[in-house]
Amino acid sequence: MHVRTPEQAAFASAIDAFCRDRTGTRAQRDALTNHGAEAHSPALYAEMAELGWLGVGLPPEHGGSGGGMSDVCLFAERTAYGLAPVGGYITTAVAAGPYARFGTEAQRATILGGIARGRVEAISISEPGAGSDVAALTCRATRAPGGFVVNGQKTWCSNAHLADHILLVARTDATRSRHDGLTLFCVPAGTPGMEVRGIPTMGGKEVNDVFFTDCFLPEDSVVGAVDRAWPQLMAGLNSERLILAAAMLGRGRRAFDDAVAYVKERKQFGQSVGSFQALKHRIADLATELDCCELLVYRVAAMVDEAPEQTLPREASMAKLKTTETAKRVALEGMQMMGGYGYATEYDMESHLRATVISTVYGGTSEIQRDIIGKTFGL
Repeated sequence: MHVRTPEQAAFASAIDAFCRDRTGTRAQRDALTNHGAEAHSPALYAEMAELGWLGVGLPPEHGGSGGGMSDVCLFAERTAYGLAPVGGYITTAVAAGPYARFGTEAQRATILGGIARGRVEAISISEPGAGSDVAALTCRATRAPGGFVVNGQKTWCSNAHLADHILLVARTDATRSRHDGLTLFCVPAGTPGMEVRGIPTMGGKEVNDVFFTDCFLPEDSVVGAVDRAWPQLMAGLNSERLILAAAMLGRGRRAFDDAVAYVKERKQFGQSVGSFQALKHRIADLATELDCCELLVYRVAAMVDEAPEQTLPREASMAKLKTTETAKRVALEGMQMMGGYGYATEYDMESHLRATVISTVYGGTSEIQRDIIGKTFGL
């Protein structure tokens, strides 16, 4: 496994202790999530903000601790392992990047400062006709006196129902190439002309449709440069994919530990089922794969910390691909090893499976990650 600094080891230990105390039992998690219907607990999130953890990757001038990507990944991993219902953190950490890199000082003060204090942020890219093909988006922002008027629909927007702002990607120039003419906008919650409508899923209240009908956004809503959203988004792909990978590393490790605990206790034919070679070898393979994932995630995080301005399409996509697919495999194998109990809501394995299966879809599907990696070899 990767080597942590003494400060990172202490941080991880503090998160683990907090989760054992606050989310260590099913009863505690049910109380925080309305029996699993909510993926995010504002109360628990506020406690983490008080501890200063939510600003781990933010600059000190905006209430953060000035940590790097390795620290952000550590927080995402350990909270996921601890089953802390803070699903709002992932989109918040991803949305923070464009504001930090391209936002005005006022935007950075509002957004980054709010994140450190426990505010949730969201980013809206996908549309009914633009998922993996991001450049196909058609939501329009048309020039108007003093700003822009937005019309169109976004979909699969995680945490839009919780967010203080939505970082919107809209088309501002339809005459340019598919990858040009896109602009980022900061849209405050409750803006007239914007409607957020939840999409029911296996994961509960997580994702939303967002509708824009003659929604006026003032000029100072633009984040970065008009018509330059594509390169701005590309600059943040390292962060998005790494944070998602780190979270699934944590969830995969939790699914693994739960499976091991079960097969040690479950007796059949007069002995623990974990002692049978078929299960013992599965455990050995999964443990090896998870350690490989950890080394990959934190290696790429260290590369980002060394040179934050570089883009790492191959490495970041490898981390996201390998870790999400491995976490899904661990949950599937865990369910198989637990038999019917793995399918029962009494145990956490079924929720591990729901969380890991969707991770291979959002943030760029596994197929898209493979395509990106292939392209870096000139294919």
